[in-house]
Amino acid sequence: MSSEVVIVNQSLEDIYKRLHEKEYKITPQRQVILKAFLEHVEEHLSAEEVYKIVKEKNPEIGLATVYRTLDLLAELDILQKMDFGDGKSRYEFNDQEVHHHHHLICLKCGHVEEFEDDLLETLEAAISRKTNFEVLDHQLKFYGYCQKCR
Repeated sequence: MSSEVVIVNQSLEDIYKRLHEKEYKITPQRQVILKAFLEHVEEHLSAEEVYKIVKEKNPEIGLATVYRTLDLLAELDILQKMDFGDGKSRYEFNDQEVHHHHHLICLKCGHVEEFEDDLLETLEAAISRKTNFEVLDHQLKFYGYCQKCR
């Protein structure tokens, strides 16, 4: 068994535990939606994209169920809900242990790429020093054209 599988299984177990602690059931629909994110961990999925993925294996699942589940998982901080200005909310796993990455968003094709370097740590420290404000998180989005669209 690879270490990646162990990490995925541990993540699912942690998520199931968090749902149980908040007295939410681990329904088959919630399981299949979470597995869709695990299978597409590098992507920022919209509700419609999640629906398309889960509908292939579970034709009985409805779009309203997907929306409700995504809202619940975002409310519980399991998923992070993001707006990239394309009229759709997009979701990814919310890793609270890791400082959030930034996003590069193509205005032509809508491609979203992650940018891992956190160049704002110095700015956050300066803000904290000058204002005595504790910065917990930030989001930074760059809009432009990807390599294919340039």
